[in-house]
Amino acid sequence: MQEDVSKLRNEFISRALSTENKEELEALRIEFLGKNGRFTALLKQLKDIDPSERKHVGELLNETKKVLEDTLSGQQRENEQRGERGFDETIPGIKPPIGHIHLISKAIDEISAVFENIGFVRRRYPEVEWDWFAFESLNFTKLHPARDNWETFFVDTPADPKLGPMLLTPHTSSGQAREMLEKVTLPIRMINISKCYRRQSDASHLTMLHQFEGLVIDTNINFVHLKGTIDYFMNSFFGPNRKSRLRPYNFPFTEPSFELDISCDICGGKGCKLCKQGWLELGGAGMVHPNVLKAGNIDAKKYRGFAFGWGVERAYMMKSGLRVPDIRMLNSTDLRFLTQF
Repeated sequence: MQEDVSKLRNEFISRALSTENKEELEALRIEFLGKNGRFTALLKQLKDIDPSERKHVGELLNETKKVLEDTLSGQQRENEQRGERGFDETIPGIKPPIGHIHLISKAIDEISAVFENIGFVRRRYPEVEWDWFAFESLNFTKLHPARDNWETFFVDTPADPKLGPMLLTPHTSSGQAREMLEKVTLPIRMINISKCYRRQSDASHLTMLHQFEGLVIDTNINFVHLKGTIDYFMNSFFGPNRKSRLRPYNFPFTEPSFELDISCDICGGKGCKLCKQGWLELGGAGMVHPNVLKAGNIDAKKYRGFAFGWGVERAYMMKSGLRVPDIRMLNSTDLRFLTQF
């Protein structure tokens, strides 16, 4: 029935807007809204609809009736104003609504600007990747859970003899090996922002997400440089009043490794459905593992580096004052949500 209502509404609007005299408009009103009209016939069918859907369909019918009546009265006014003069070319046109940059695009622009201020160069690498770049070059073992079908989307195509199977990249870390292998000169100071794909979906995870990956390779790089970079980003992006922490963790491609948490802006650090205990993980960080440097043809005895990879959506939903409680809302098409920003 919803489809019938939609078709009726579209037909009425189309015919009403092409009607230029009151006699034709009145005939149209009777045909659709009269006692025996087509809309009235649909309204009489409401009692036969399943009770579980009746409320929704009733609301749709009420909304449609208002649209029909508003269209009819609007066309009547326009016909009266036009009178005998025909089309009035002096009447101003109706300006289309103007949108704005989407939240995720805005987040990418803001994140890029923060890192460009301290000398990082923006790069972007493939979303459809080979296993060697996504896992092998990053020191993942053959049986690591991330290389399982339950974690990663593999592409149904023949594997490359050297690079292994094709997949949708699960992290922007796959750009590390590409950056090192494609380097012209050292040092490297790269920020890679791209889409990633994982088999996860809940209030703080998305199947398709954006990540930003930082990589610095140079002589005499140590943990102090990593911590300073993180602190600079946190203060610049979230403001000086937010708290962050590094927790020791285990990533194959960094040693030592850490996860970065930020105090939850939704509950003020008290614990909620999103963060559970007052802190929300943003991503990982650490000093680049020597095996990863070797895979990128970098002399691990001369050079050291640090890397970090964090989710764009997760970082932006924690932006002070936004209070977005579910990461999936950032992909919503609901204008009631999107027009707030």
